[in-house]
Amino acid sequence: MPLASRYVADDGRYDAMPYRRVGRSGLHLPALSLGLWHNFGDTTPFATQRDVVRRAFDLGVTHFDLANNYGPPYGSAEENFGRLLAKDLHPYRDELVVSTKAGYDMWPGPYGDHGSRKYLLDSLDQSLARMGLDHVDVFYHHRPDPDTPLEETMGALASAVAAGKARYVGVSNYSPARTREAARILADLGTPLALHQPSYSMFNRHVEIADREDAYDGPQTESLIDVVGEVGVGMIVFSPLQQGLLTDRYLSGAAPEGSRAARPDSPFLSASNLSETYLERVRALHEVAAGRGQSLAQLALSWVLRDARVTSALVGASSVAQLEDNVAALSAPPLTDDELAAIEPHAVDGTGR
Repeated sequence: MPLASRYVADDGRYDAMPYRRVGRSGLHLPALSLGLWHNFGDTTPFATQRDVVRRAFDLGVTHFDLANNYGPPYGSAEENFGRLLAKDLHPYRDELVVSTKAGYDMWPGPYGDHGSRKYLLDSLDQSLARMGLDHVDVFYHHRPDPDTPLEETMGALASAVAAGKARYVGVSNYSPARTREAARILADLGTPLALHQPSYSMFNRHVEIADREDAYDGPQTESLIDVVGEVGVGMIVFSPLQQGLLTDRYLSGAAPEGSRAARPDSPFLSASNLSETYLERVRALHEVAAGRGQSLAQLALSWVLRDARVTSALVGASSVAQLEDNVAALSAPPLTDDELAAIEPHAVDGTGR
C-alpha cells in the first residue's frame, strides 16, 4: 500500500502547545515530548510511525527523543526516524529538537557500552549516520558509569558540542550528587549541562526524595529535583504513566489482551504488578481524574507537570488517538490545592513494583 502524500505541516501547530524553558538555557521544549523507545522499531508498521510523528508535529510536539539502542532491533528507531525526517520533516529541521543517548549496551566487545570517550563519540557518529543528520540538538549520557572517570564522560559530551555534532548535552538516571558534579565539570569546560532525564510519576517519586540510597552512588542527602533547580538544569521525565499503570487500562484488575502486562515476555510489567494495593490507589486516582473531566493518564501528566522544574514529560504513543489523548491533558486547568491533597495519599512511591 503506498504511503500518504507529501506532508505539509499544520499552520496552527504553535497555537496551543505550551513551551517551557530548559533550566537556565535559551532552549525551550514542548510540555509534552514524543519518546521513540517502544513503538518506532521494525516491529511497528512504518505507516503507523509516520502517522504518529506527523500528528505530533501538527500538535506542536517539536521534540523527538531517541537513543542508540531504541528499537527493536537496536538502532532501528533512529533509522526509522531518519526515514521520517527525509520523507516528511526535512523542511522543518530547524523547528525540531532531536535528541539521542548512549550509555547502555549497543555493540559487542568492551567499547560498545558504559561511558568511555570512545564509546560515546563513536556511538554519536553512528546515530547521526542512522538518522541522516550532521548534528543532534541534545546528546545524553544514558546512565552513570562508576568505572569511568566522570571527567572523561563529561569531556566526551563537551567534545561533541565543540565538534558541532550536538547543540546541548544532558545526562539520564544520574543521582543528585553525580548530577551536581557533572554540572560542575561541564561548566568548567564551557558546555553547561542542559538536561537531566529521570523517570518520574505518581508511583515513582524518587526524584523528590532526599534521603535515599542510589544504586551507583550510595546514600544521597539531596533530592534530584532540588539539585536541578539549584544548578539550573532542565528536567525531562520519562515513564510519567508508569509503563501504563497510570492509565484506565488496568482498573478492572485484569491485564487486557495485547497490553504490556499481558505479554509473558514483558521486561517491565506483568500481571503481578496489578496488586490489590495498586488497584485501590489507581481507582482512587481515577476518581480524582473523573472529577476534573480527565482520563487517569491525563491526570498523571498534569501531575508531573505541576512543578515548574519539570521542563517536559516524555510520552510514547502507539497510535494517533493515544497521542491526542495525552496532548489533551495540557488544556486542563492547573491542579488545585484540594486536588493535590486528594491525590497525595494515593500517589505513593513504589506502587506497582
